[in-house]
Amino acid sequence: MHDDEPDTYEPASWPEKFCKMLGEIGIEADPNEIGTGDAEHGDYYSRYFVPTPRMHTNKGSLEVKGSNIDSVHIIQKG
Repeated sequence: MHDDEPDTYEPASWPEKFCKMLGEIGIEADPNEIGTGDAEHGDYYSRYFVPTPRMHTNKGSLEVKGSNIDSVHIIQKG
């Protein structure tokens, strides 16, 4: 291990990672618990307009503050 690397590992969910990345560029966002966000309810993909896979994994969502974007849903295609 190098001297500049931290000694501990802090596990973070995908929404927490994205909120941290957005915070680095000055955008404030709050992570939601998986399955509780508004964007996570109902169909969040379409096979009619774009070639999206039928199988997907819900990774969570986050609420963006001070923007025209209300929430961001994170999914993984597979």
